[in-house]
Amino acid sequence: MTFLAAAAIAFGVIVLVELPDKTLVATLVLSTRYRPRPVLVGVAAAFALQCAIAVTAGSVITLLPRRAVEAVVAALFAIGAVLLIRESLEPDDDDVELAEHRESRPFWRIVLTCFGVLFAAEWGDASQLATASLAARIGNPFAVGVGAFTALVVVAGLAVFIGAKLRSRIRPKLIQRCAGFAFAGFAAFALVQLAF
Repeated sequence: MTFLAAAAIAFGVIVLVELPDKTLVATLVLSTRYRPRPVLVGVAAAFALQCAIAVTAGSVITLLPRRAVEAVVAALFAIGAVLLIRESLEPDDDDVELAEHRESRPFWRIVLTCFGVLFAAEWGDASQLATASLAARIGNPFAVGVGAFTALVVVAGLAVFIGAKLRSRIRPKLIQRCAGFAFAGFAAFALVQLAF
């Protein structure tokens, strides 16, 4: 299979997997709290490392105990849900203070925060497992990695764009609360997967 064909297959599969996924929600929430450019840099770096790990591991990742992966994913989302909901219930800051806080955050601190959130969220994710499976099946791990990474960055770019638009129209506390409940739903889904 050619490089372009393998990359296109990986791109298509990962876009379909990621559009309704938690990665879009996490990136959307981050982009409502921070400036768009460092958010995109941070999540892209996390995706690059996760794709490299997935294609390197190939089919080995799919042999990990599924129950352990689902338990960790459920715990991470439950913690994220609690933190987001708790923060959304705190008294509202003045909009001017919030904007000053957003602008005063150092670029690299935002990048590292976003990298950490997305790197943790992607472990055991469907896109990581799909990337590993495609790399093992197609036999062209570099092409699969490029296609998967491109798909993840496209989805993240869409989330950052939407988040930047929402930030000026919707109160951040409301977005955090909704995201917290979405994360709680992801945690519950992971627990259901753990049971079966």
